[in-house]
Amino acid sequence: MSEESTNVADVRVGEPVVRIEGLRKAFGDNVVLRGIDLEVQRGEVVVILGPSGSGKSTLLRCVNLLETPTDGRIFFEDTEITAKKTDINKVRAKVGMVFQNFNLFPHLTAKKNVMLAQQKVLHRGKEEAEKIAVEQLTRVGLADRVDYKPSELSGGQQQRVAIARALAMDPHVMLFDEATSALDPELVRDVLGVMKGLAKGGMTMIVVTHEMGFARDVADRVIFMDGGFIVEQGTPEEVFDHPKSDRDERLPGATSHSSRRAPPQRGAPTSKRPALRSG
Repeated sequence: MSEESTNVADVRVGEPVVRIEGLRKAFGDNVVLRGIDLEVQRGEVVVILGPSGSGKSTLLRCVNLLETPTDGRIFFEDTEITAKKTDINKVRAKVGMVFQNFNLFPHLTAKKNVMLAQQKVLHRGKEEAEKIAVEQLTRVGLADRVDYKPSELSGGQQQRVAIARALAMDPHVMLFDEATSALDPELVRDVLGVMKGLAKGGMTMIVVTHEMGFARDVADRVIFMDGGFIVEQGTPEEVFDHPKSDRDERLPGATSHSSRRAPPQRGAPTSKRPALRSG
């Protein structure tokens, strides 16, 4: 079992890793999130879909307070991260995030990019950080690129370095914000392959994406957002093949069954993926 599994196993089985209650977010007069309730269980892969401007990326960024909620509460494991007393940097150390842009240091090699946060945030020694960096770069298929700088790597390889960097921090949950949208089509497959491998390994994941195939094949639960609301959620089969809301029938591959509009669903189905075991 991979190293992050041991750390994630510290979370008690049956409790949500992320819990969101009544989340609202407004930018001035523009209300982006309108009362979101959501739970994500340990080991669950949740894929969030929706049109541009639906609030899906804002929701993801609120999970580790990269965006500050206007109202509502967010819990990570047993900690209310929206409470003023919470040390958000401590929480963020357990949350891996992969952005659309790779955010690598151009003057550092792939290995040193993965080492840096380990040394600065987790205070690992150079030898330990280097060992873990090589392990994680190997895990994402870059064993032969550890000493390459970002300019010497393709976009897909740079994104895999960013994933390795997040994994090296032993995260309890991974957040992906349209991680493949900036890549050329031929480079998307390798990045999605790494993400699929993480899902199979039991990593808790919240993924904002436009990749319908990934949502169908990998998600335990698909959420469709529109207008700042969750308008549909369920298994991939339920959302794509038996939608209750007419809004998600616009998704490619969705089967139109009804023009009925359902109210936002609340709560969180239990993940069908087995919980992680330590060791």
